[in-house]
Amino acid sequence: AFHVGQAVAAVLTEGKGSKPTITIGKDTRISSDMLEAALMAGICSVGGDVMPLGTIPTPAVAYLTVLEQADAGIVISASHNPYEHNGIKVFNEKGYKLPDAIEEQVEEKILTDIYPAATHGEIGVLRHGLRQSREAYIDHLAGTIEGDLSGLRVLVDCSNGASSATAPELFGRFRCFCDFIHREPDGVNINDHCGSTHLDDLAQKVVAGGYDIGVAFDGDADRCLLVDEQGGVIDGDKVLAVCGSDMKRRGKLSGGTIVATVMSNLGLHEFCRENGVGLVCTSVGDRNVLEKMNECGYKLGGEQSGHTIFREYATTGDGELTALQFLQALRRSGKQASELASCCPQYPQELINVAVSHVPGVKDAIMQDPALRHAIAQMEQELAGKGRVLIRPSGTEALIRVMVEAKTTEVARKVAKDLADLIKILSEKIQF
Repeated sequence: AFHVGQAVAAVLTEGKGSKPTITIGKDTRISSDMLEAALMAGICSVGGDVMPLGTIPTPAVAYLTVLEQADAGIVISASHNPYEHNGIKVFNEKGYKLPDAIEEQVEEKILTDIYPAATHGEIGVLRHGLRQSREAYIDHLAGTIEGDLSGLRVLVDCSNGASSATAPELFGRFRCFCDFIHREPDGVNINDHCGSTHLDDLAQKVVAGGYDIGVAFDGDADRCLLVDEQGGVIDGDKVLAVCGSDMKRRGKLSGGTIVATVMSNLGLHEFCRENGVGLVCTSVGDRNVLEKMNECGYKLGGEQSGHTIFREYATTGDGELTALQFLQALRRSGKQASELASCCPQYPQELINVAVSHVPGVKDAIMQDPALRHAIAQMEQELAGKGRVLIRPSGTEALIRVMVEAKTTEVARKVAKDLADLIKILSEKIQF
């Protein structure tokens, strides 16, 4: 982390020709404090200034980097992963993830271990203003709501993560009844059977407490999933359908089009066809979604997993922004959440994560194996017109994800299991 801080600041200095300023935010996992300290020391050691934002959602760092006219923003988080994991992501001065070319420059400096050390008065310093920055972000989110949310009973799951620092104040600004769960982070309970990756507790409490809707964030609050008053899951596809319909009615859906990914359910395709909404699908990843949105001027896009981008207000997925926009659409509709979300049907999906070796190259070798390719082609032929198969390696873990969609749960489950079993066999055979 120390070397990453040095490398990022050094690359920015070379590009700018002067001392850069870098914002840093983090989530609540126990390793975030020491990584933050190492990053800040690295940045200052080569002459960069640092603006620490403390515990704050990932999208807040993107927003505040632009607001504070900083040269980059760094987030210390492993998103929805367990607390043992952590990661470092970097935004540029416009609030977008770094381009590949800049990432390669940073990696080259880390690998070559060449950093221009600063001395005397050139050493970087810390610039403070944490409270004002957090307030500015909350003000921004609150300002995206045109009406009010009065009358709604909402239960919010903060996942013991970064939203614990912002969600209570944000939702407290609206005339809705709002309770919070899993908002007491201790460094090791982030995403622990709570949040957007574990919705059972939220669903049970929503039904038992008579809430209109439940909202769940992941650890760094860049994604949001919801549950309706009956405990049913409202995933990212349904969020796109509901918010897309609301935006279209108000003349705010640019190009009449939503951007999604190849993981989106066939039900979203059906919804768009029947409601005159365009649908463009990209490769998996919110970065790919955002690139297509910027390229074509679209304002709404996202992933089934809950990364939803409202381009009018943000440069990245923002869970709290997504929650507010969905609650606004719900309030406008006068419907119950289950009825509103039913506009987007959902075909049964089976997702199996197959653990493979951590050795570099194993995932690629499995994906390119002729036996797997033949099996995929055979399954796709059997499902023709009635489902689909999507297999992809995880970008952050030693996993290969198998997703099968079919008309029935039984068919989807059988096909996914057969392919997952084959991947396990190939994983055991491949040696490096």
